[in-house]
Amino acid sequence: MIAIVAAFATALVLGLLASYGCRPVFDAPVFTRRNYRDVELPTAMGLVIALVVATCVAVQQLVLELFSSWFRSGSSGWDELSYHGPTLVGLCVGFGLLGLLDDLAGVGESGGFRGHLRAAAHGRITTGMIKLVGGPVVAVAVLGGSLLTSSPLGLLRDAAVVALVANLANLFDRAPGRTIKFGLVCFVLLVAVSRRSAMATPALALGASAALLPGDLAEEFMLGDAGSNVIGAALGFGIVVGTSPTWRWVVLVVAVVANLASEVVSFSKVIDSIGPLRWLDRLGSARGS
Repeated sequence: MIAIVAAFATALVLGLLASYGCRPVFDAPVFTRRNYRDVELPTAMGLVIALVVATCVAVQQLVLELFSSWFRSGSSGWDELSYHGPTLVGLCVGFGLLGLLDDLAGVGESGGFRGHLRAAAHGRITTGMIKLVGGPVVAVAVLGGSLLTSSPLGLLRDAAVVALVANLANLFDRAPGRTIKFGLVCFVLLVAVSRRSAMATPALALGASAALLPGDLAEEFMLGDAGSNVIGAALGFGIVVGTSPTWRWVVLVVAVVANLASEVVSFSKVIDSIGPLRWLDRLGSARGS
């Protein structure tokens, strides 16, 4: 548990510094988009999450190489971060780039799975379709290289969990702070259920996302698909490294049902219709005042 808290806190601090330092970059016109209230804001600020995760893992790997004699093998969270850190970086960078493509080139494209498939049937490939195909491809490539699973079926299951949870987090990104809150709540539940030191690795991504919550709620910027994708992928990865194969099958079924349900049900309407969810969703945002 100490390793999980330390990883989260470290990423939180670095996320605050990075979001402040990188802000002028995202103020460039290329990142300007209109939010749900038709206000122009910089988008794709969620790229900071991938940058923080990569920085934390890079420093940890360098320290391990330089001072390996100082660390005993089996030191729980440290060993887990050494083993799983590079895999998380690969997922964050891959899903972050797919999200960035959608943020910058996917203006006006919508319609969910059916809309993207319909466009493809007419010979037009949308950024959403690229993300739809690219997510599973990235997940298989990265998880396959990590040797986390010993069978092709297990690899496909785990890759599907990561890709579907990433898309699910993306579907929640319809209001300020919603995806980050969704990610943090799910992560706390995952840590409570898992009780594994392996959760120190996805804690880096969730800590960095927490650093963006105040600015996202204040509508100073938008997380973008570049951020929501990464938060979801990190949660999916946490499920892969923190739960048993049986639970991963259960999560896969739930994720498939939730993604399909999004085609006919508005998550925003569901949240607004349930008091506690509505309160949490609007907590700290202009909508809740």
